Amino acid sequence: MPDFACSLYLGLRHPKGSLAPWQSLTTGAPAALKEPERSTSAAQAFAKLMGCGRGVLSPSTLHLFWDLFGMLSRRSRAIYIDSEAYPITKWGAERAAGKGVAVHRFPHHDSAGLQKLLSSNHIKGACPLIVSDGLCPECARVAPIKEYWALAKSYGGLLILDDTQALGILGRNPGPGAPFGMGGGGVLPWNEISLASEVLVVSSLAKGFGVPAAILAGSDSNLQKFMDESETRVHCSPPSMAAVSAAEHAIMVNASYGEELRKRLMRNVNRFRRGLAATGLSASGGLFPVQTLRLSPRVKAFALYHDLLGAGVKTVLLKARNGSSPRLCFIMTSLHSEADIDRAVDILNYFVHKKLAARMPLKIPGHKGNSQWTK
Repeated sequence: MPDFACSLYLGLRHPKGSLAPWQSLTTGAPAALKEPERSTSAAQAFAKLMGCGRGVLSPSTLHLFWDLFGMLSRRSRAIYIDSEAYPITKWGAERAAGKGVAVHRFPHHDSAGLQKLLSSNHIKGACPLIVSDGLCPECARVAPIKEYWALAKSYGGLLILDDTQALGILGRNPGPGAPFGMGGGGVLPWNEISLASEVLVVSSLAKGFGVPAAILAGSDSNLQKFMDESETRVHCSPPSMAAVSAAEHAIMVNASYGEELRKRLMRNVNRFRRGLAATGLSASGGLFPVQTLRLSPRVKAFALYHDLLGAGVKTVLLKARNGSSPRLCFIMTSLHSEADIDRAVDILNYFVHKKLAARMPLKIPGHKGNSQWTK
């Protein structure tokens, strides 16, 4: 059963036999009082990969954004957030708004629009917070990070990025031979930015690295402030040792096999897109693993989702928003085989074209895939 609803982009699943052992699953104490040394070391390894001076692990991005916006609301008067930022990021901004911080939304990836907002609303000494996803899974584009960073510096503020989608995939020195770049450190290495004191990066490790934890990375001084003022670290446990061990394993796998996994992921994305094109279909998403189908109005995403599920192909049904219709997407990972992708395209082609045209009962295509592909 091909599963195209899983976001383990690099296919890292960390079976227990691959993990270093631990004596206790949790410390029984909040992170502020007792944090395992292995957690600190793993966080530092990820921070280095991301081009940052220091990092700290947390159970989730929700913990980090709750803390971060609560802490920064004491020294900032305004937040400028991308209108399409991820919901959890927006929840953090809402907490700051509840503490009296003004929240301004700027158009998606519009650095010129952001500059206009800043010039119209900035108060001297206000330390504006510019907030954005590093890579948008909806449009599959990297945000104009360098422009945002320059604005943060010129206005005496901070750039806060959610790099969940890019971490593990994008990296330094992207080019024709390595469209994703190298290393998997995310949008900062992709943009040749490192050790920037005006940048804080929050990222889940669950997408690219398969680890049920999150990281906050930035300069040593900003991270020290966070460690000193964090509320969830006082009232919550640190990530479990199982998660820390998975983080350690992810770093090792990425160092040894990460480039091959990213190449395999790229091949799978390209194969899926070529398969769609051969059947007259297409998807948005470019080279990003999340491929959203472009469907004609006569094809209903909700019905197609259930047709595919009934045929054994799992996909993701995206909710309608802003008056648009629901959308259907396939998530590629390095775990998919050529046969998985070809079979999914065959079945999709059947439901979109043959069944709608002929109103025929379902006859699932064979496992060999499209004849155009060379196995």
